[in-house]
Amino acid sequence: MGLEKLHPFDAGKWGKVINFLKEEKLIGDDLIVQAREATDEDLLVVHTRRYLNKLKWSFVVATITEIPPVLFLPNFLVQRKVLKPLRTQTGGTIMAGKLAVDRGWAINVGGGFHHCSSDKGGGFCAYADITLAIKFLFERVPGVSKATIIDLDAHQGNGHERDFMNDHRVYIMDAYNRYIYPGDGFAKRAIKRKVELEWGTEDTEYLQKVHTHVEGALNELKPDIIVYNAGTDILDGDPLGGLAISPQGIVKRDEVVFKAARSRGIPILMVTSGGYQKRTARIIADSILNLHNLGLIDKELATSEAESPKVDQMIRDSVTDLTNLTCSDG
Repeated sequence: MGLEKLHPFDAGKWGKVINFLKEEKLIGDDLIVQAREATDEDLLVVHTRRYLNKLKWSFVVATITEIPPVLFLPNFLVQRKVLKPLRTQTGGTIMAGKLAVDRGWAINVGGGFHHCSSDKGGGFCAYADITLAIKFLFERVPGVSKATIIDLDAHQGNGHERDFMNDHRVYIMDAYNRYIYPGDGFAKRAIKRKVELEWGTEDTEYLQKVHTHVEGALNELKPDIIVYNAGTDILDGDPLGGLAISPQGIVKRDEVVFKAARSRGIPILMVTSGGYQKRTARIIADSILNLHNLGLIDKELATSEAESPKVDQMIRDSVTDLTNLTCSDG
């Protein structure tokens, strides 16, 4: 519908990441777990019925997505063209949480809607996928009772912060440009490790702070799952982020986080969140390739050669488990 022309977000970036990884022979269609759209029942694990009903009004969705012309679209079109893709990415984050616990890591090439809380959306975030993934794991996966959110998008993650404000099972580290949206002072009270960055922060200072605080966070509390919000809007030149990190700096940042998680044996779920430049997709793909080349994501799963029945069975088993996870009455 051309809606991407009305917002700085590159709406095609997720598909481009997958295509780049296919070109590099890292993955094939048979090793991609297709996300399933989150149902109302899934969403109600976190969201209020009142909030979900609000999304049936086009002007509410226009406000949340910051795309004013959505206001003039009939809601059935808004549901199909705007909200269904976001629900599918949300379902992907929930599914990836279970995959991460099962195999040690998972990446949802999408998701990271960290401005949305149980009863309020904003900043292009209509569903609270990070909160949902953690709540699903707490309620339905034995042995998962503590989570750490490492939010390295350029913006403060006020949605999950509001949702977990008084929940001592969830430790939040958030590094963000202190001067930009959302500036949510109330939500900041939920951050256990707050890293407020200045305009134009560059690689050396940024990576030193990320390394210090990721290590510090995981030494302070060893969680059962890490949710890593890997926004690429920290990239130099991003129209909204206001930071000055190079493509190589983003790749190194992801490496630092994955090394910290994998060396401690903590499952990690990565979501890709914000990033508003055309070159973002290539950088995300390069980062995933780097994680693969360093052995930080399992080689036997990150391959386009699906001849191994073991790999194929692991994917099938995971999908079966995920169906049970989202359909159970728990």
